[in-house]
Amino acid sequence: MSSYRPLPCYLTIAESKIEGLGLYTKEKIQAAEYVGITHIYYREDWVRTPLGGFINHSANPNAVIIMCDTRHERKLYTIRPIETGEEISIYYTLYYPYHKEHE
Repeated sequence: MSSYRPLPCYLTIAESKIEGLGLYTKEKIQAAEYVGITHIYYREDWVRTPLGGFINHSANPNAVIIMCDTRHERKLYTIRPIETGEEISIYYTLYYPYHKEHE
């Protein structure tokens, strides 16, 4: 019987060199890999999943969050190979083209 896993088995949370806690790899991840859902739209607001709660900002990120077609989930993908022990990071932005005012 399988049980709920808040993170993929190849990721862990550890002290970050960027800020607070961060999301780290336990094994190498290739470029353009789907990692998981970072946010879901629930009751008129975006809610972070455990995966989305520990991703830090970097001016030189190794991943990106993409809005899925249904506009109810945001998904994390790698944009380059990520080595074992490397922190996953994205480039934070405050612009969300799918806010209600843009629909």
